[in-house]
Amino acid sequence: MFKRKINQESKASERLIPEGLVDVLNVIDAEYLILAAGEVVLHSSHGTTALSLVRDGRLISEPLVNLVRAARRSGVYQEATIELPRGPIGEGTHDLLVRVTPAGYQGLIIALIFDDSELRRLDSIRRDFVANISHELKTPIGALSILSEAVLGASDDPEAIVKFASRMQIEAKRLSDLVQEIINLSRLQDDDPLKNAKVLNLKDLISEAIDSSRLSAEAREISIICSSPEGVNVLGDRSQVEMAISNLIENAINYSPNGTRVAITLRAVDNLAEISISDQGLGIPEKDLERIFERFYRVDPARSRATGGTGLGLSIVKHVVTNHGGDISVWSVEGSGSTFTIRLPMYLIPDDINETNMLDAVEASQ
Repeated sequence: MFKRKINQESKASERLIPEGLVDVLNVIDAEYLILAAGEVVLHSSHGTTALSLVRDGRLISEPLVNLVRAARRSGVYQEATIELPRGPIGEGTHDLLVRVTPAGYQGLIIALIFDDSELRRLDSIRRDFVANISHELKTPIGALSILSEAVLGASDDPEAIVKFASRMQIEAKRLSDLVQEIINLSRLQDDDPLKNAKVLNLKDLISEAIDSSRLSAEAREISIICSSPEGVNVLGDRSQVEMAISNLIENAINYSPNGTRVAITLRAVDNLAEISISDQGLGIPEKDLERIFERFYRVDPARSRATGGTGLGLSIVKHVVTNHGGDISVWSVEGSGSTFTIRLPMYLIPDDINETNMLDAVEASQ
């Protein structure tokens, strides 16, 4: 039955799409859809899956449906800018330039989709980023300068030299960590993870993140408890999602007392993947909860210096989650620890072209 269905769909598609049209569209630097009557999607480029424009073989974006219908009614090329959510939750959006035109063959419509969202936001982000970086780099660089002068002035005191040199090593590591975090955040701001998204198994990514944090946890006798079922998948960039999970686990370990535990839970709720990471640390004051995802914001600067915090970890996590169409929240009470929860749209096996819709499209074209 399955082979018969595939054959029927293939034959229907061949009858509706002119030979060579797909090859031509594939050389254009844009995502595209080929639609038959009733906004049935006959063919689409790979990137449209990440944009969530299609469900069960039909176009579901209302602004795009209206644009397609206008082109079909008038027989004239249409163009518009559409703001599209990156997922069912979260603040992230795509700013899409959409160009729609009749193909002049059996009522087909071609929609070309250009994602301008990255270009539009990068300019303002970079301006803020450079201003923040200039300020943050001054602290460790200034400390190294002062300490080097102290070493030179203590040339006849071996104990003082060892003391100052040790401080220099700490500041040098802090500077190195900050530069690495800056590089990570810069990459996130330049890359759209949904353009070349892959299906990611969250159980595997969580296991990898735990393994990378195991030594630091064991050194402080912190146990990591994990509950993660199979079959919870998302669409995105593997290295970015793994980095976000790792940052939260490292953060939980760094702010937990020795001998406590960190709990990680993965759940599927209403087609959303939820990753919760809980610690038994000091907690976060209520007045700081709204600002902890800001770049370089530290709840306790002294504690951040002691743990090696750069003030960029949670900002990086939020960037990753938002760019993947999700959101992140935090629950915390001073003295009772904190729980950070990431929610991402689950990847469900698409049924972009089904037999009924395809056959309906064939009949409508005849």
